[in-house]
Amino acid sequence: MRRGFDLARARRELARSDPRLGAWMRRIGPIERDFSRPFDPLDALARSILYQQLSGKAAATITGRVEALMPRHGRLSAAGFAAIEDAALRTAGVSRQKIAALRDLTAKSLDGVVPNARKLATLDNETIIEQLTQVRGIGRWTVEMLLMSRLGRPDILPVDDLGIRKGAQRVLELDALPTPKALVAHGEAWAPWRTLASFYLWRVVDFIEPAATPVRRSQD
Repeated sequence: MRRGFDLARARRELARSDPRLGAWMRRIGPIERDFSRPFDPLDALARSILYQQLSGKAAATITGRVEALMPRHGRLSAAGFAAIEDAALRTAGVSRQKIAALRDLTAKSLDGVVPNARKLATLDNETIIEQLTQVRGIGRWTVEMLLMSRLGRPDILPVDDLGIRKGAQRVLELDALPTPKALVAHGEAWAPWRTLASFYLWRVVDFIEPAATPVRRSQD
């Protein structure tokens, strides 16, 4: 499958399909994404594991320490994790639970359960979700982030994401957060560009609740 999608076309059609979201899109402006950047699925998933349940700043600090332990600095790899003792990861600030998840990710990458980027690009969304959620510590949300940000799949709506729900509440002018089920139903109006809708819903939250200091996310 081709990575990425036509953002200009998606903007036009998405704005027409939902005038309320379209108004916010014009207010925020174009969102540009580069889906062509090379990536290693293990590297992306390992970063997601390291970022779990931590603030962006703390996670970035720990991830930087782990990167420094790798044979090729900056890239998280199966060979790198295989060569690092648990004690070194603990010293870097990685919890025992996350070490266990990283070990499982390494084993499943070496066994082929976690495909390489070329193979991943040939699989449909649900197959990717089914395969990658076999890894300890990797849930559907994490795989959805990879599908959106790394593979550029155009029609992903992570309805369990709090930021998505908060953005939808503001755009749809609701008194309370929409339930995931309600968001699935409304999201039909955004198909087949639900990924871009999601990017805008996150921006809506950033627009109305700006962070004091921008922080890196695992999929950035």
